[in-house]
Amino acid sequence: MQIQFSKMHGLGNDFMVIDQISQDVRLSPELIARLADRHTGVGFDQLLSVEPPTDPESDFRYRIYNADGSEAEQCGNGARCFAKFVVDAGLSVKTELRLQTNSGVITTQLRDDGNVEVDMGVPTTVPDEIPFVTNEAGVTHRLAVGNQEVDVVAVSVGNPHAVVFVESVNDAPVATLGPLLSRHERFPRGANVGFCQVIDPGFARLRVFERGVGETRACGTGACAAAVAGVLTGRFSDRVKISLPGGKVKIKWEGAGRSLWMLGPACLVYEGRIDV
Repeated sequence: MQIQFSKMHGLGNDFMVIDQISQDVRLSPELIARLADRHTGVGFDQLLSVEPPTDPESDFRYRIYNADGSEAEQCGNGARCFAKFVVDAGLSVKTELRLQTNSGVITTQLRDDGNVEVDMGVPTTVPDEIPFVTNEAGVTHRLAVGNQEVDVVAVSVGNPHAVVFVESVNDAPVATLGPLLSRHERFPRGANVGFCQVIDPGFARLRVFERGVGETRACGTGACAAAVAGVLTGRFSDRVKISLPGGKVKIKWEGAGRSLWMLGPACLVYEGRIDV
């Protein structure tokens, strides 16, 4: 089987994008993990699959697979790359798209400057909807991790996140605390873990340990989750720029019940074919 694909990235968060409308590719977790290997495969954080929608109101079905072969509910940087891909590949002439995901429908807008704005939908801190196990009220929760306790804000922006506010992202224990929180028993489906340093109400720095991947150079949903956590805890205004190792995104969220908006770049690296 030969796969034609595009390699793309959003702020260094990199993707293999496959058109499954004009070609039939039989994906399995084992194949995805092989393709994700940066030494013997294509190498990526996530694989994005472009498929026909099952929802008649949507333009495409947007599916996301982590590097370990597991399927993810949502990916913000991937959504921007997906939107650019379908236009560049001639699959759509529309610059505004409705994308069907496993966590609901999102909309994307490809702008003239090449950036993509994404309506990520309405975030939630309701424990059952994240999902997150707690009997406590409020948005900040204390979790026992080994011999320490860590305060996290649990939030879903289509996928589960734990946001930890830190004094410095440079000194944040991403490699050690990230995987422990990511698979913590109080997150039944696991979580992406963001370590957020607030600079001022309109600017923050962030590093993210992604579930099923590890630390990535950027995480769009992680930036969205950090913005929500910051607004809810009084740290951020309703517009904040989030700086990740791979670059910056702009997030707008006006509070409970409102959609969350993200603006950032999407870049094509190369196109290729691979025999598997």
